Amino acid sequence: MIIVLGITALAVLLFILEPIPLDVTAMLVLVLLVLLGKWTQVTPADAVSGFSNPATLTVLSMLILSDGVRRTGMIQGIARHLSKMVGSSEKKQLLATFAMAGPMSGIMNNTPVVALLLPLVTEMAHKGRVSPSKLLLPLSYISMLGGMLTLIGTSTNILAADISVRLLDHKIGMFEITGLGAIVMGVGAVYLYFAAPILLPEHVKPRGSTLENFEVASFLRELKLWADAPMLGMSLRDWLDNSDLKLALLAIVRGEAVFEHPDRDQVLQEGDILLVHATEKYLKMLEDGGGVELLPPRKFTPDQIMISGDFNSLAQIVVVAGSALEGRTIRATNFPERFDAYVLAHRSRSVVRREDFADQVLRSGDTVLLQTTRKGQERMAASPDVILMNASERKGYRPEKIPVAIAILLAVVGLAAFDVLPIMVSALAGVVAMLLTGVVRSSEMYKDVDWRVIFMLAGIIPLGIALEQTGTAQFLGSALAGSGEYLPAIVVLWLFYISTGLITEFISNNAAVLLMIPVAAATATQIGANEFAFVLAVMFAASTAFLGPVGYQTNLFVYGPGGYCVRDFIRIGAPLQLLLSVVTVMGIDYIWGI
Repeated sequence: MIIVLGITALAVLLFILEPIPLDVTAMLVLVLLVLLGKWTQVTPADAVSGFSNPATLTVLSMLILSDGVRRTGMIQGIARHLSKMVGSSEKKQLLATFAMAGPMSGIMNNTPVVALLLPLVTEMAHKGRVSPSKLLLPLSYISMLGGMLTLIGTSTNILAADISVRLLDHKIGMFEITGLGAIVMGVGAVYLYFAAPILLPEHVKPRGSTLENFEVASFLRELKLWADAPMLGMSLRDWLDNSDLKLALLAIVRGEAVFEHPDRDQVLQEGDILLVHATEKYLKMLEDGGGVELLPPRKFTPDQIMISGDFNSLAQIVVVAGSALEGRTIRATNFPERFDAYVLAHRSRSVVRREDFADQVLRSGDTVLLQTTRKGQERMAASPDVILMNASERKGYRPEKIPVAIAILLAVVGLAAFDVLPIMVSALAGVVAMLLTGVVRSSEMYKDVDWRVIFMLAGIIPLGIALEQTGTAQFLGSALAGSGEYLPAIVVLWLFYISTGLITEFISNNAAVLLMIPVAAATATQIGANEFAFVLAVMFAASTAFLGPVGYQTNLFVYGPGGYCVRDFIRIGAPLQLLLSVVTVMGIDYIWGI
């Protein structure tokens, strides 16, 4: 038990600090469990059982099915139709956001739902003169709650159902949690409807300039080169590579000619006006060198910095989970080559960098401001690695496949709901059907799956086996059961809900479910309570990462585009967490009994 507790503590620490990716942490845990199998009771067969586990295969299948629905353009069609109906009413826009994200998250993974709706909800807000900051965090929250409508709404539900069968021999039905899930989502929606307009500041102004939102305009300045400028006659390559200057050259204006993002072999001439992106420190270094006049600062608009030609667009992108950009520096990603674009600013969590960002490592949820071309925007819109915030209608959708995709999804749900097939089998059959009917192509199936989720699930499932087989879960349950001597069972249940919700803020929701459910079930046994009620409390709480941006992937998606800071999550999320803890625990007691 000491060895297993040590491995568990190491896993939690690595999940919180994230010095290595979460999926790598899961693989490390798997290797440690099997290397120390003499004490952990995990055999090589147990160690790899996570890859063949029904929960893992079901999650994989549901990710592919979700991608199939996404590729039809159905979600965008519904979203655009609803956004036309709401006008400029903030309350109506909130209701439309709930209507789009909540129910849809009950039948497909909520991460792609939010990724698709993010630019559309932002566009709806701007058209109605409403700050996107008022809508994007509610979009993330309601998608989490929508995932509790069905068994397949989120991967945590699927994993919890698998653990429930193994521990309690209780098979959770497709719609067994739908009643409570609908109550929880409804209460959450009502709270957000009244609280969001009051508690969420307007960080991003409606129709505001992206330059203003990133505060980039003050870093854009114009320089004029006179006859005694020391860099005259030098190529841009020689000048910039052989100086200590850190600036981005956006354009050279030479008489009537404009060279946007000029070639590095371009030779500087007298009278050139350079549009640069730099700080006052480096601008002063240029002035002190002589021959350079720093023209008076002016408030640049997008039209003014996109002087003419091809580089006439600003683009804001969000790095998605599992992106090929993750873990690479901005310099290494080579944005000019990849997206025909140049970086103006980079936001990671709450830190915005407008200089010296070339060596910054990109993470999921990071937002990057780019100057680009129409061709570059098309590349971004088509890329699975980023969400383009100012995307127009994306090309390449298959609207003719919408009826087929809906029929397949309904068949998957129906076959599992009526116990015709196990959910794993019906989901795999749905994947085959989508491949045969062309809703998803085989090359897309492998490319667009977030394999990190799959490897993380497969890696941490053996830890649950070790917790159970070594008696560690029972030991922890016995230790916690002491609270049952002086607290009612419903209060103990509430404490597990709150504990799981807090843990989910720091480690993945799947890891929280796997670690907490065995202990919760053992505690329930010790105090003579309903074990399934405790399983449900942990399962619901794992989808309530309301207190910060890093607890849930969808929170990271909206963090940058909404201009949020951590206190925004706490301000609106803490009351929601407490409210839903009471509603959920009372609902579990009423429906299943404690």
